[in-house]
Amino acid sequence: MKHHRLLENVPHLAALATLSAYFFIAPAAHAAQSQWVRSEGGEVRIVADKPKPDGTIPAILDIRLKPGWKTYWIEPGASGIPPQITLDPQDGVSFSGLRFPAPKAFHDGIASYTGYDHSVAFPLSLKREKTGDLDLTVSVFLGVCKDICIPMQADLHLSLPEGLAENPLDRARIDDAVAALPMQPSDTFKVTAASFDAAGKRLRLSLLTPVAAMPPELFLSGPPGYSFGKPENVTVDNGKVTVEIPVRVSAKSAALKSGSVVLVARAGEESIETPLAFD
Repeated sequence: MKHHRLLENVPHLAALATLSAYFFIAPAAHAAQSQWVRSEGGEVRIVADKPKPDGTIPAILDIRLKPGWKTYWIEPGASGIPPQITLDPQDGVSFSGLRFPAPKAFHDGIASYTGYDHSVAFPLSLKREKTGDLDLTVSVFLGVCKDICIPMQADLHLSLPEGLAENPLDRARIDDAVAALPMQPSDTFKVTAASFDAAGKRLRLSLLTPVAAMPPELFLSGPPGYSFGKPENVTVDNGKVTVEIPVRVSAKSAALKSGSVVLVARAGEESIETPLAFD
């Protein structure tokens, strides 16, 4: 009798085994994630999703920081290390840059720098350049900082098979990172005028902001050889802001052209990103 009951339960046990295989095997087969690479201050990996019909590959550089540690924005300040990504062109994927959420300004009593004091994800601009399975090696170089700043270098390996199925969890991570990026300027939050005084080495900006009582936080990135100081001569009048920003120029820098400086401005919970068109 006991033997008979065991045979009756065989289909049920088989169903449970199939369900178990789905939860413990299928997600790993469909995941497009590199391994985590760990350092003293945190860990980093690449997460990607199924390539789109136009060849673009949704992906992020996923950075988990330990409490008290920071990492840097594209313009990190005098003592920081900007994140850098390189791909092997022979892997069949082109890379055209990182994108960043609005950063914060930090002052440690000695130096000032710009970055993030929490775990963060940077969307990657990737595009498939050949058909078939893709195996990528992504070289990452970034800085993490607490009492001291530590360079972190990692080679992350990622496989994107031709038949990769979309992974909802990975897609959600990527979508959240994109949603955290600064918005395009709007009618209520925008730069209304910008000029560069080459002789005086100063940027002059006028902005319209949604927070009437406070000036926005401003973060600037420019071409090699240019860096930007703290805002000066700030005026605020019912959301209309004017500001001057000192510009430091190295001896061999080319002329600063209209559109070559990118501004990220944060006002309250809103942030925008825009290139500066000089008057």
